[in-house]
Amino acid sequence: MAARVARIVFVAALACCVALIAGCSAWQGAVLYGSGTGALDRGEVFRAVDDLERAAALVPQASEIQNHLGLAYTAAGRDDDALVAFQRAVDLDCENVAAQRNLSKAERAARSSP
Repeated sequence: MAARVARIVFVAALACCVALIAGCSAWQGAVLYGSGTGALDRGEVFRAVDDLERAAALVPQASEIQNHLGLAYTAAGRDDDALVAFQRAVDLDCENVAAQRNLSKAERAARSSP
């Protein structure tokens, strides 16, 4: 429960920061990031993919959005798309540890699949 509250606070803070820096489309992207992440947490995979794809289109420079989009793609069985999203997340922010970990895992899975 504490982790969920911390994530909600983080998403809200991220949304405010992004909105102040980049304006309206960034605000909408941050809102979609929050709703997509929430949908992913609830197991609503297709809703998560839709919201996170829209967020990524609005805020293409956000590593966190790309990373969560990769997670949504993985949950939807779209492993090739997930690999691309994780790579983009790392390219955008080479210090995004979660994206690095997810990229490594996706690369290992791609190598072991026929």
